[in-house]
Amino acid sequence: MRLDVFLKISVVKRRTVAQKLLKGQRVLVNGRPAKASYEVKDGDLVEVFLPTKKILMRVVGNGGYEILSEERLNRFS
Repeated sequence: MRLDVFLKISVVKRRTVAQKLLKGQRVLVNGRPAKASYEVKDGDLVEVFLPTKKILMRVVGNGGYEILSEERLNRFS
């Protein structure tokens, strides 16, 4: 499954939003920026930086995911 489709299923409501996050390098797969066309594999660690929080999840099976951590980001420093 493509990374942008995986993000739509797991984190964001629209695939275009997922693609914008990917273009802005706000999504890391196994610690590295990834493209929308990246094929996620079982065991991949996906880190998503949203405006207000950071989500770390592991890909489980075909399109499934497990949230490992979810941190609120303080933007008022």
